[in-house]
Amino acid sequence: MDNTRTQDTFSQLSQEKILKIMNMVKNKEVSIEGALHLAQKEVYAEKDPQDLLTGSQFNFSIYKYKRYRWQKRILQIDFNTKTIFNIEKGIIKKQFPFSQVKACEDTERRRFSIVFHGRQDYELEAVSLDDKRKIMYLLSKVIQSNSYKRPAESCSGRPAECDVIHEGLLDLQQNTFTSTEWVKYLVQLREGELTLYCIGLGGKNKTADPVTNTINLSGGNVSVSKENGCSTFSVQTKEHSYLFRIPFTVHKNSTGDFSKLRNEWVSLIERYCQLCKGVSLSQEESQGCSSSEADYEDFPVPLNEQKEETLHFGVSSATTSLKKSSSPQPAEDDAAPASPSLPLPIRKAEVPPAPPALPPPCSLSPSTKRTKAFHWDVVPCDKIQKSVWGSCDPCKKKIDVSRLCDQFQFQDVAVFSGNEPSVNQHIMLDQKIAHNFNIFLRSFRIKPSELKEKLYIIHEESGGLTDEQITALRRYIPTPKDTERYQSFKGSPSELHVVDQFMLEMCKIPHLSQRLDLLLTVRELPVSMRDLEPLIIQQIQASKQLQSSQKFVAVLEYILAIGNHLNEKAGKEKAKGFRLLSLTKLPLLRGKERTFTLLHALVEQIFLHEPDLAKFSQELTEFEAVPDASIKGLSAEVDVLKKELENVIQCRRLIKPKTIKATPQESQFCKELKDLIQKYEGDLSQLSKRCDEMKKLYSNILVKFGEPQDVDSQELFGWISSFISEFRKACAEVMP
Repeated sequence: MDNTRTQDTFSQLSQEKILKIMNMVKNKEVSIEGALHLAQKEVYAEKDPQDLLTGSQFNFSIYKYKRYRWQKRILQIDFNTKTIFNIEKGIIKKQFPFSQVKACEDTERRRFSIVFHGRQDYELEAVSLDDKRKIMYLLSKVIQSNSYKRPAESCSGRPAECDVIHEGLLDLQQNTFTSTEWVKYLVQLREGELTLYCIGLGGKNKTADPVTNTINLSGGNVSVSKENGCSTFSVQTKEHSYLFRIPFTVHKNSTGDFSKLRNEWVSLIERYCQLCKGVSLSQEESQGCSSSEADYEDFPVPLNEQKEETLHFGVSSATTSLKKSSSPQPAEDDAAPASPSLPLPIRKAEVPPAPPALPPPCSLSPSTKRTKAFHWDVVPCDKIQKSVWGSCDPCKKKIDVSRLCDQFQFQDVAVFSGNEPSVNQHIMLDQKIAHNFNIFLRSFRIKPSELKEKLYIIHEESGGLTDEQITALRRYIPTPKDTERYQSFKGSPSELHVVDQFMLEMCKIPHLSQRLDLLLTVRELPVSMRDLEPLIIQQIQASKQLQSSQKFVAVLEYILAIGNHLNEKAGKEKAKGFRLLSLTKLPLLRGKERTFTLLHALVEQIFLHEPDLAKFSQELTEFEAVPDASIKGLSAEVDVLKKELENVIQCRRLIKPKTIKATPQESQFCKELKDLIQKYEGDLSQLSKRCDEMKKLYSNILVKFGEPQDVDSQELFGWISSFISEFRKACAEVMP
């Protein structure tokens, strides 16, 4: 055993934990190597809160399985908005409120699945085991907050901690193609999860992190049962079955018998499985009952209004976005986002009372006739002073009042009520993994002995591995158990199946996982930076145009004047400013002519008084098409690129030859890698500066128009782009 490594590990533990582990060794419950693994686990676990919870928004590079291939994405877990985002090249493809997360399934190696209420599961793969551990940890906090109605975070955005309810040593049965073995684990039961820390791998994999696995109890589909014999029990999930037994060493030093210890585990796990199942069922019933039709309904229209004229919109766009996200999603992922110009549904809680019955039109003069209200989203008073609305004076804008009253006064109409390998040769590797690996190797035209040499070639055109080959090999990295098994093989490699030959060779390559990650990242970094730069520049230009456009502000003043006039006649208060979301509602308020909307009225007023304003879109050329990327998504992409470059730098330090006797190939590889890192650092620094400029400019835009700081550019720019498009159509109809 490495004495320095042992001393460093135990020095990070408290005296209480050191005594606990030493007593386990004294009672022969664990070996000395097992005690070292257990100490590593304790150090590893203690680092979690500090490592993970330094912020409230976490970005991870992941691979998502779709259409028979793995696609690279960004998984963002945002504790500020309590939302999980799926981002691709700066575009928010999907977003899920925390309340939709049902469970998280831990599968082999780097893979895991997120189970949602009311939609398909997400099958994902992390880029590293460390990232997978962090993602699983954060998702467990999300699930616990859903299951037990606890706050998912404190005021600082830190997920709540969860205490260990019960812990102890258990043997877990693990099957290979040729044998069955029992491996010792430290098992900890928490509310919502059962965590397994492997401490029975012996001393042949000293550099690996403690092997962990998490059985999530919050999904409501986990059961526990006693097996034949007094010491065994099993835990069944949707994907796996785990067979445990009470170790002989634990029974030997315990006052009770096997059955008592086994029954204690079974009763505790069963209790929390039932609790989680009840909560999960109640959540599913709630999800099933609350569809978009149930949350949003059209209220009965009053006598003088049609359905599309009485749409009432909430002031908060965040509420609207959340409600839309919580409705059942279509099965196809990454569908194009809905157009912001679509009419929004009506919340029951926001339905205004029906106006009183109106007297006959003939009894009122034109100046006193009631008009239809324009239900815009008002900018809060505290944001007016610093925004463009503070200097706006709608009274200076001349409007044709008689024309507005003629189009938007109430009409007497009748009320109509109606509805709307296998192989013969024995393989040492797990059978399922061996089958998939064997399929890959059929198209892998490289001998096992040539693999290490290929890892020193950075570029594919220089004879290196292809991106697809690197990605595939990363999925078959030997686990600590695999390494132990293959290093104990004493025969000739030629006697082994080709799958075992490759696995044996892979076990001999130091830091194989880091080497493959490094090669793939070094190739992907320049492509990613090249793809992101024009998208960031587009956002910068859009913000600059919006900041400097005086004509657009003048158009907003006309809308404010028209809306205030209508609302005053409708008995509502005047507003000092409105949310830009209201731009999408102008085509929804119709006049007595069914083809004439409030947007047509705006066009008429502009052509009548300031026709030059009709060309305001010439100052906003970046909004000709709806911008796909979002500032939130682009910022997440740049954040992940920084992490990936830092990982490359750490990998270089790890694999750099420690002796002067480096081979020419190793020296050349390290030199090329150093040059590339220096180039990427410079490029990424410039990209990061552009990203900071983009965020600052957009923040100024939000202040200028009195918008909340959490409104993403994908929404706000989409509203403006949609308004420009609809405005042009209205111009063509009003002035043919």
